[in-house]
Amino acid sequence: MGFLLTAEQHAFARSLDAMLAAADTPSLIRARSAGDPAPWRALWTRLAEAGVLALAVPEAYDGVGPLPVETVVAFEQAGRHAVPGPLAETVATAALLTGLAETGVEGPAKRFLPDLASGAAVATLWVDTDGGGVGPYAADADLADLVFGIHGDRLVLAAGVHDVRASADPGRRLALPGAGGEVLAAGPAVTAAVARARRWAALATAAQCLGVGRALLERTVAYTTQRTQFGVAVGSFQAVKHRLADVLIGLEFARPLVHGAAVTLGASDVAAAKVTAGEAAYAAARAALQLHGAIGYTEELDLSLWLRKARPLRDAWGTPAQCRAAVLAAETGG
Repeated sequence: MGFLLTAEQHAFARSLDAMLAAADTPSLIRARSAGDPAPWRALWTRLAEAGVLALAVPEAYDGVGPLPVETVVAFEQAGRHAVPGPLAETVATAALLTGLAETGVEGPAKRFLPDLASGAAVATLWVDTDGGGVGPYAADADLADLVFGIHGDRLVLAAGVHDVRASADPGRRLALPGAGGEVLAAGPAVTAAVARARRWAALATAAQCLGVGRALLERTVAYTTQRTQFGVAVGSFQAVKHRLADVLIGLEFARPLVHGAAVTLGASDVAAAKVTAGEAAYAAARAALQLHGAIGYTEELDLSLWLRKARPLRDAWGTPAQCRAAVLAAETGG
């Protein structure tokens, strides 16, 4: 299958790249870690104004989608700039509510999707089943206005959160949803909609992995061309060149899989894209850490914000083992 981004999609990527570069996301992450989410919320509003939050929302609910390819384009830029917040969870929630609406359960979509698309409300999604997003904790629930939970075949709007704690990724926090809450829908329609939400979340996360991996590679190449040893740049050493080339090949191999999965939205295609992009980003993180030497371990270096994002993204919305199992099952009919 041949696939190339259109001129409009390339322009969309460039505009997001410029906006996010000016936003200084490392400062936003550190402000949020210090207890000040206001700068992050301002960026969330700008993302909504750019149409990013409306990409998975149908036009009937004030969105511009569903547009999975444009979602991949946007989320790769979000990963490249380490944008914090429940981005994949917002996409998953939009896909979930849209799926319910298509089966006749339209109330939650009408009630919540317009605010998600406009950025007026921040949402996160927690799946209380095996192989979910972030285990028993909801990502960024402390910042969310709406915390949706899937308990078996029930969609619940959680009543607050508790036990807020840090994540390995400094750009997000984890929290337990409160007990009880309003049941928005139940039954087989929820189960089918959750499967759709998982695919969208995994696709968005895979795109973020591409962006994170690209940022780590760019920063490492820049460092190895400046750092000298024995009077020459360490980037001139053959072993370093080979290591960086391996990272580049991994990312370039993953990109068409992610774009192809955006076209088909097939479960096995998304799983293959997710595991390939996740492993490529993790390999980029390992190379970046080692090739930066001792300074790669320091929190003061902005590089650490990308390093600590790669592993959680690799495992979110489908671990490598789960994705490989899904691909194998599709190939063998299991």
